[in-house]
Amino acid sequence: MKDILTDIVADKRIEVASHKEVVTASDLVSMIQEITYEPVSMSRHLASSSTGIIAEFKRKSPSKGWIHENISPDVILPAYEQAGASALSILTDEKYFGGSLNYIRNVRPLVHLPILRKDFIIDEYQLLEARLIGADAVLLIAACLSKEKCMYFVDKAHELGLEVLLEIHQESELEYVTDTVDMVGVNNRNLRTFHTDVQNSFRLANMLPEGKLLVSESGISDVQTILKLRDAGFSGFLMGETFMKEADPSFALKSFISQMKG
Repeated sequence: MKDILTDIVADKRIEVASHKEVVTASDLVSMIQEITYEPVSMSRHLASSSTGIIAEFKRKSPSKGWIHENISPDVILPAYEQAGASALSILTDEKYFGGSLNYIRNVRPLVHLPILRKDFIIDEYQLLEARLIGADAVLLIAACLSKEKCMYFVDKAHELGLEVLLEIHQESELEYVTDTVDMVGVNNRNLRTFHTDVQNSFRLANMLPEGKLLVSESGISDVQTILKLRDAGFSGFLMGETFMKEADPSFALKSFISQMKG
């Protein structure tokens, strides 16, 4: 069976190397010192939210192809905020997910919600990029990193003022969950096969340490599932395709939240 994650990471290394040829890490550090935006806490937003929905801007995926090709983040993401999202997730991988760093850079002045840079982070350089473009948090995927490198990236992210959403998928990755991690995400999608099963969140919930803010990612499409996940200890619910596949994603989100509150 084709291992999609391995292909993505291999291409990501090439992409990061090409970025470094244009702008060095030292250049990024210098530019960061000039910006005035101070990141806000995604974990606190989720903890105090009545819905916990992290609305994701994802134009395509390796398994589904184009989900919503001709759609503007500058329109949809502010509309997500108005519809009641608790936080925003923006895919910045271009080749596999149709994303761009510019999506966060351009949307940052338009919204007040915390923004998660969702990508396959395998180099400290990407953390610098995230801070420069205005992200508030970054996704670190256990399946992409050794535990040592992951913990190093957590520390570096914190030095930059960014929070970390650590993503795990299976029991063997529980060792990545340390006190320094801000949020723990359980991905219901296997990134190697892209098979999705929301039961994965319920399976791992009882194995995670108490006191951690938990986020269930992928495969969530109905209110009842969220209510059950909340009972299992989750405070955040990352949802992309459920809304992005609709003609008007923000209206779909607003309707979904109305059902939750109804």
